[in-house]
Amino acid sequence: MWLAGAPAVAVPHGARPRALPARPSPGIGAGAMRNARVDAAGRSPPSPLWRTAAGTDDPAVSGEQRAPGLAPWGMLATLALALGAAIVWILQRTRGWRPGAARVERPERPAAWPMAALGAAAAAKTHETVQHEALGFELMRVEYLKEYNSEVALYRHKTTGAEVMSMANTDENKVFSVVFRTTPSDSTGVPHILEHSVLCGSRKYPVKEPFVELLKCSLNTFLNALTYTDKTCYPVASCNLQDFYILVDVYLDAVFYPTLTEDTLRQEGWHLELQGPDAPLTYKGVVFNEMKGVYSQPDNIMWQRCQEALFTDPSVTYSVDSGGDPTRIPDLTFDDYMAFHRNYYHPSNARFFFYGDDPLEERLRLLNGYLKDFDRNTAVDTRVRHQPKFPRARRVRHPYPVGAEDAGARHMVCVNWVLNWDEEMDPVDDLALTILDDMLMGNTAAPLHRILDGSGFGESVIGGGLDDTLRQRTFTAGLKNVREEDVTAVEALVLDTLEKTARKGFT
Repeated sequence: MWLAGAPAVAVPHGARPRALPARPSPGIGAGAMRNARVDAAGRSPPSPLWRTAAGTDDPAVSGEQRAPGLAPWGMLATLALALGAAIVWILQRTRGWRPGAARVERPERPAAWPMAALGAAAAAKTHETVQHEALGFELMRVEYLKEYNSEVALYRHKTTGAEVMSMANTDENKVFSVVFRTTPSDSTGVPHILEHSVLCGSRKYPVKEPFVELLKCSLNTFLNALTYTDKTCYPVASCNLQDFYILVDVYLDAVFYPTLTEDTLRQEGWHLELQGPDAPLTYKGVVFNEMKGVYSQPDNIMWQRCQEALFTDPSVTYSVDSGGDPTRIPDLTFDDYMAFHRNYYHPSNARFFFYGDDPLEERLRLLNGYLKDFDRNTAVDTRVRHQPKFPRARRVRHPYPVGAEDAGARHMVCVNWVLNWDEEMDPVDDLALTILDDMLMGNTAAPLHRILDGSGFGESVIGGGLDDTLRQRTFTAGLKNVREEDVTAVEALVLDTLEKTARKGFT
């Protein structure tokens, strides 16, 4: 991906969101962008295989989209296979695991588990003794995770099909989250706008901003809402049991029974504003203004253009911007806004999570109080589809605004791959790639990071390496503030470094 600095006087409505330097961020949370990937290294990824490459003069590929002739996955695959072999060897030595003899082990529960491992509030019952049938749930699975000293259960609500993961342990910091799969088909930002809107009052809590009121008086240890590329999350946490129940109830009422009006859309999404009798009409709105700021950052423009170039199939939700493109946000109508909430904010499209030492049965009772009023919804398909594989690698170039005086050395270059195309990543391969990513790009001494940083072609490394936050894993590496004549050299350097590392290994 080549982002070319081009002199410009202004950017239309600002210039694009999220951060690429340390990995673009997936979360747009309650009015502020959130870096996922454990805060400091997040990103809602790009995904299909593409890269800039010196390459062929294919007459069918015009101008800025040239087809290189290298198989980029090959180098990463060689390294991943080597690490995979090492992992298999470790498993063989430590657990007696053999290829072709896969097995699922249910770790034995410690003898003292029900009473000693659980806190006082939850000790009276384990998940298998909870009266889940009477509360409208069926118990799908129970397992003990000794690494977390937790019993984990998976329930399904019999009427709506909503799934609940419940973790019981001695941690007093109780956690709840409801997550909806939100897969938009355009860049009007409707998932982001709804994330803001549902926290502006609800059926049981008809105040202007319950979220703000909770921030003032709650004993919460965490309170937020996050919009990702393909999901929207509403997590809360508190060490006080009564406070925790209040937080859960406020959030459940907010997501299922929000007060959504045209004024809410105007406030949180977009509206036209007149600053004075002779002033022109201007677009305003909480999300609109937020995304204008995001789109004004070159690194965010680079990340978004990478994602757009990787995901070209319009049926794949990653081909659009869930946060909202300021040039497209005003296209959102009230009818579309309401339809998105009706279709996606439904228990059949929800996943619930509980964690901590709160009473297990009360978790299901709280949920069923809301879920019992809904029927199963199968009308909307919210699955995330895969981007089909490209027949060849691609070169893509996009301009972005810079001052005329710095246009020479302000190019940004990223080389990108998609690592799985039409199937889910195997867990062993996934682990191998995570280790490989850390070895290649995990710190300033890692070979790919070190060589890019010391090449003299640009000022700082961008891309962040492996992105495993979407269904299709991607790998990205590049430099910012590159001279135009060095663009192809950066690409060649990335490819050469990966080839040498695959051939010689890590030293």
